[in-house]
Amino acid sequence: MNQNPFNPGYFNENELKEFGIKSVGKNVLIAKNCTIVGLENISIGNHVRIDGFSTITATSSGYLNIGSYIHIGGYCAIFAGAGVEMQDFSGLSQGVKIYSTSDNYSGSVMTNPTVPENYTGVIRKPIHIGKHSIIGSQTIVMPGVVIAEGCAIGANSLLTKNTEEWSIYFGSPAKRLKSRNKEILKLEKELLGINYK
Repeated sequence: MNQNPFNPGYFNENELKEFGIKSVGKNVLIAKNCTIVGLENISIGNHVRIDGFSTITATSSGYLNIGSYIHIGGYCAIFAGAGVEMQDFSGLSQGVKIYSTSDNYSGSVMTNPTVPENYTGVIRKPIHIGKHSIIGSQTIVMPGVVIAEGCAIGANSLLTKNTEEWSIYFGSPAKRLKSRNKEILKLEKELLGINYK
């Protein structure tokens, strides 16, 4: 069999179980050229795809909980040392960076992971990404941010504060621009086979 050397392929849910993932649903694909540390702290629902060259770390007390119907684009980075949760139908476009931990840049403490912890002041706050939220390419999300249900974050944004439900944000730092259409809630019910009233 002649395999295309430019396409490394994907691991599926059966292989992820063999590798020791905490939990995984059906129809899950993770590109073989991703870097994942802390697989035992990662839970994934159904219908999830993580594309190539993404990096995920969920070490020590960290965790990553990914719901169902979620896509994580290529070259994303999720640093889940303090915990990251992605609810159903949320997603990350290419190159998004999620930081649940960050060095303290004030100068009052030392920085970087090679310095013993008692000399650093690492900020550790979990991140929550609500249902139907989408985060645009190259956006950065800082520790402790709660992205409310239905939010859309424009490309190249810097998100440092919590958002309001069903809103569109953009900029550095990100600011609310306007409300977002909720038509996708009807489509969700249709997709899941529930009659919409």
